[in-house]
Amino acid sequence: MTDSLLCLRPTVRRSARLAIVALGLVLSWRAAFGAVLPTALQCEYSTHPLGVDVVQPRLSWQVASSERDQRQGAYEILVASSLGELARDKGDLWDSGKVASSDTLFIPYQGRALKSSQPAFWKVRVWDGDDQGSAWSEPATWTMGVLSAADWQAQWIGAANTNLSGLLVRREFTVKPGLKRALVHLCGLGQYELSLNGRKAGDDLLAPGWTKYDRTCLYDTRDVTDLLRPGTNAVGMTLGDGMYRVLGGGRYTKFKGSFGPLKVIAQVRLEYADGSVQTFGTDAQWRVNPGPLTFTSIYGGEDFDARRQPAGWNTPGFDDAQWERAVETTGPGGMLRGLSCAAPPLRAMETLRPVSEKELTNGVAVYDLGQNAPIMPRLTVQGPAGSSVRITPAELLKPDGSVDRRSAGGGEAYWQYTLAGGAEESWFPQFFYQGCRYLQVERLPAAPGGERPRVVGLAGVVVHSSSRPVGEFSCANGLFNRIHTLIRWAQRANMVSVLTDCPHRERLGWLEQYHLNGLALRYEFDLAQLFAKGMNDMQDSQLPNGMVPSIAPEYVVFGKGPDDDANAFRNSPEWGSAIVLVPWQQYQFAGDTALLRRHYDAMKRYVAYLNRKASFNILDFGLGDWYDLGPKPPGFSQLTPRSLTATAFYFYDTWILSQTAQLLGRAEEAKQFADQADEIRAAFNAKFYNRAQRSYATGSQCANAIPLVMNLCEPENRAAVLAALVRDVQSRGDAITAGDVGYRYLLRALADGGRSDLIFAMNNQTDKPGYGYQLKKGATSLTEAWDARPSSSQNHFMLGQIMEWFYGDLAGIAPDPDGPGFKRIIIRPQPVGNVTWAKASYDSVRGPVACAWKRTGRQFALDVVIPANATATVYVPATDAGSVREGGFLASGRPGVKFLRSEGDRAVLHIGSGEYRFTSDWQPPGRQ
Repeated sequence: MTDSLLCLRPTVRRSARLAIVALGLVLSWRAAFGAVLPTALQCEYSTHPLGVDVVQPRLSWQVASSERDQRQGAYEILVASSLGELARDKGDLWDSGKVASSDTLFIPYQGRALKSSQPAFWKVRVWDGDDQGSAWSEPATWTMGVLSAADWQAQWIGAANTNLSGLLVRREFTVKPGLKRALVHLCGLGQYELSLNGRKAGDDLLAPGWTKYDRTCLYDTRDVTDLLRPGTNAVGMTLGDGMYRVLGGGRYTKFKGSFGPLKVIAQVRLEYADGSVQTFGTDAQWRVNPGPLTFTSIYGGEDFDARRQPAGWNTPGFDDAQWERAVETTGPGGMLRGLSCAAPPLRAMETLRPVSEKELTNGVAVYDLGQNAPIMPRLTVQGPAGSSVRITPAELLKPDGSVDRRSAGGGEAYWQYTLAGGAEESWFPQFFYQGCRYLQVERLPAAPGGERPRVVGLAGVVVHSSSRPVGEFSCANGLFNRIHTLIRWAQRANMVSVLTDCPHRERLGWLEQYHLNGLALRYEFDLAQLFAKGMNDMQDSQLPNGMVPSIAPEYVVFGKGPDDDANAFRNSPEWGSAIVLVPWQQYQFAGDTALLRRHYDAMKRYVAYLNRKASFNILDFGLGDWYDLGPKPPGFSQLTPRSLTATAFYFYDTWILSQTAQLLGRAEEAKQFADQADEIRAAFNAKFYNRAQRSYATGSQCANAIPLVMNLCEPENRAAVLAALVRDVQSRGDAITAGDVGYRYLLRALADGGRSDLIFAMNNQTDKPGYGYQLKKGATSLTEAWDARPSSSQNHFMLGQIMEWFYGDLAGIAPDPDGPGFKRIIIRPQPVGNVTWAKASYDSVRGPVACAWKRTGRQFALDVVIPANATATVYVPATDAGSVREGGFLASGRPGVKFLRSEGDRAVLHIGSGEYRFTSDWQPPGRQ
């Protein structure tokens, strides 16, 4: 690895580092095997997944190589029923044979029919372009879920008292000697924690994911072999309300609603070495008890009374004679589904220690965690029985130093722990998290005048989706690095089992964020599963008439009546269009057509709904460019007609449907949608293009940017519209006015139009509402409003679209539409302003892509890493294209490099996989 590429390492997250290191490991294989090696095996986007509930799971891998311009020429997959069979190179479930193909992604299993709970073990070997074979990969595995309703040997159970907010469920069972494997399939609603013999099974939090429970209920599959022992064992579950049941209880709540009382369905499977299998599930023999959780609410908080905790309740030998028998019941109506519709679980990701503590009054103190983040507190306390500690989270402080909950919805929300008394007690909540920076701690005596408990320790545990980080970015501009961190915290805070708008007052899946931030998010995290889960939520929430509500899962309807098209909060094309745009973006970034195929009919139903609502191909309803910067407080679009954005998305949806139909082999429908898109395009230009002003509608940033990016603008008018857009930005002192919908398209219009210098100017400042302004005001995560006003949320990622520009333009890593899934890559850095260097890495589905550039005077250096089985088009800034060098030699003719053309001040090159260092002479062009 060259010295220049070593400089990339500090910026690459652990997953990407390991992938790049794998390139070096290939050197040891080259002598005995081919130039390529299969690594990073996945089944349905997961490593060693449990609960796979599709009958033909899709298998993927990456190809690593130490040599340039390497491509897989063939592969062979073996799938076996045991590791022993696999070690003997026996694919008793499936042997694909040698398949001449460069495909490495989403290869459908085509072996013997798989059964519920069945494990499968697999490996792959590949051949390079010279037909040199690799060694077999390391083995991987997957475990099937419950494939049919008939395979559930369990009943839904609950308590006779349907008003309980927290519930304990238990049963004892016997394990025979010779246990080989133990699985549990379970769904606990609203949310659950599972334990075996007193030990929690796994480290997931707030399981299962939130869904529209009358359509889909998610079950988890857990391997609990290590938690069991021969003889008597005990299984225990704790249930809490979650989004499944939102009640008031006198505390803050965004809405109220319920899918029913707490309930659970679970099935335990015990497999023995002699081949025998024991299965038992939840039924009336299980026991239930209210337990110590006296209140749980996803909005209002969680109360735990340690005096009510039955000692040893989830261990063998506990006397549960006084517990009630469980009541067999029915589920909420949703189909039980496993990994195919699930997002990665929530987990504790890191711990924030308070940076300061301020005593306000006797018994009340405020702790500053130093960072606005989604947290659950870890508390250690000592005091008399019945005394308690109340912890109230907030993003802001009042002038007197107490917490200010305005931005989090107002109202009371807190955790409260009541002590059992005696020795030190430690507590970590189970079912309530909140986005906050400050924790106000009240130490309350058991009775007036009594002794207050003593807080021994308090920390904030950061909780969010375990979706794998895949990207890293940094540059010479310190403000941009701080902006990157600001947005990333907001992204993390809102990644749960849905993409929430904020981690406190709403926590709802407002859909515009799924596509407007779709690429910004994908550069940072592997969100394939979370987006697939979100698409299931959208389809579950779609109305019979085809309308897709703005929130999914749809738990509440804001605004006017549910059937009123004037209800902009429920029915806005910029939001509902996520059902079309998300699977298209998934195809672009992963090369995966699964979401397009699975949801094609739902996509068509939505566009058909828009057709019926259009008048002469124009739509006029919705929220428009939400939260743009106008003369009034932010909210509904002020600067851009809502009909412009609504119609633009109507066109874009229809165009994507035409592309999708073509991709899926539906030529007739492809033509139908293409013709329809042309009609909408013509109507849009007739309605909104102002020939005198040579701009669209009001001439706002949003109004001119969207037609440029969505290709609504006629070719002969593009230069004039871009010029109008540039004039508007510059006339405002390089200030932003575009809002939630328009800002992403403003960035794209300027970057695609060669004006990244203006994006730099807009965002390299702190005196106008924007990212720098928020940082100047003390924000530690991206806020809802450009001006960080305290009445708005202090933790929203909706305006974080600049992350797409950081990676795709400033650093210069982007997928090529002509080779989806980073099969073909575009490397096109945009050096601007005072940014003298930038570097980024992205662990794509094909392997790590990295780019680092630096300019010193007139010298430009560009380091690139392209994974095997991929190619790239590289745009090297150069005054003289013929003088570009690679590795110290003229680039033309270098291994893996082909000169394509000159394009302005760029030399355009085609490269194969591998590591490259390009150098050139270059002087940045002047701008007006």
